[in-house]
Amino acid sequence: MLHLIETDRLELILIEANEMITLYETPEEFSIYRGKNFSNPHRVLMDDSGPLRWRVPQVKEDPSLAIWLIRWIVDKTTREIVGSISFHAKPDDSGMIEVGLGIHPDFQNKGIGAEALEGMWSWVIDQPGVKTLRYTVSESNAPSIRLINKFGFENVGIQIDEEDGPEIIFEMSADRFRSMGDRHE
Repeated sequence: MLHLIETDRLELILIEANEMITLYETPEEFSIYRGKNFSNPHRVLMDDSGPLRWRVPQVKEDPSLAIWLIRWIVDKTTREIVGSISFHAKPDDSGMIEVGLGIHPDFQNKGIGAEALEGMWSWVIDQPGVKTLRYTVSESNAPSIRLINKFGFENVGIQIDEEDGPEIIFEMSADRFRSMGDRHE
């Protein structure tokens, strides 16, 4: 079953658990694209596994978690994968869900990240148990900070990420996001 999230210019296409595992363990195995109406000429998640190294162990333990995890960001016009977006896990016990994204360098600064985030958050606020949206970003990542500031998320503190060091934590309630409608841009 294909779980699709659509925005004006993008399709956010779920990578099924078995496809995620194949992509991580044998990235040159092109069978995961067979029968799909999109391609991966920019090798998104192939040359740099990105979130796969964390998400694959999750789906190996529980394949049903895939619905919350990695999605291809596909340009509707070219039918090419231009990035990926993923929640870190299902909502935690307090209803918080965190998102991360990666846009191929050729497609950055074109509004794709904002549109993909808008799509993911608009979908997830209607899922059971989701109360808080979270986005974390390295203090030195000015483009991502500008991106999250466009949405009006609140800076709620700093955390230390094992890989990335200090990260700013931005949050917004699902109710507030829902009430803002299309005013996120």
